[in-house]
Amino acid sequence: QVQLVESGGGLVQAGGSLSLSCTASGSFFSISAMGWYRQAPGKQRELVATSGSSTNYADSVKGRFTISRDNAKNTAYLQMNSLKPEDTAVYYCNAEIRTRGGYAYVYWGQGTQVTVSS
Repeated sequence: QVQLVESGGGLVQAGGSLSLSCTASGSFFSISAMGWYRQAPGKQRELVATSGSSTNYADSVKGRFTISRDNAKNTAYLQMNSLKPEDTAVYYCNAEIRTRGGYAYVYWGQGTQVTVSS
């Protein structure tokens, strides 16, 4: 069983910074990619940033957010700078996990709330 545990959410004023982390634990062979998604009230879940064979960002966060990974710790980070009220959402970690047999499975974390006040 694989678990993704997120931490680092909270309340911050507009213009401030927050850092999220997500650690994968359990039995698996490798992690192909990790990413961050977010879901604001009344809206669909949307991609924020992913890190795999390449790094991708939503246009709305480019230049403000940075995704990074520590493969030795099976951990992904999301550094969020210059936060805006519209960044308020529940942020979910996502990971594509591979087994020794070559199968790939996608796992999600439980989500962490990020609230940006104006």
